[in-house]
Amino acid sequence: MNSLLEFSDRIIPYEEFANDLAARIAKLIESDYHDPEYISQNKAWQLFGRANVERWRKEGKIMPCKRPGKMEYKTAELRLLQRTVQDYLVKKNNPTDEEEIPE
Repeated sequence: MNSLLEFSDRIIPYEEFANDLAARIAKLIESDYHDPEYISQNKAWQLFGRANVERWRKEGKIMPCKRPGKMEYKTAELRLLQRTVQDYLVKKNNPTDEEEIPE
């Protein structure tokens, strides 16, 4: 029995999907293999963009590790945020704000 997966643009066999997914995961693991566990704040700004790092920190998605004279971030957490679709363009409503109703 050959299971098929249906996507909005095409139908593919499950085995093909699984093989493609495994190949992509292996590539991601290989690309992250040599990353250090922590990187400095300046290095994080260079690799991921200062605005991104500051936004993720402000949103509580990452927390720096503070050491004497250094501020560092976990590289794995930064990589995960880099690969995650961000919704920073969508303004979150504050539940205490009253919504204006258009007339």
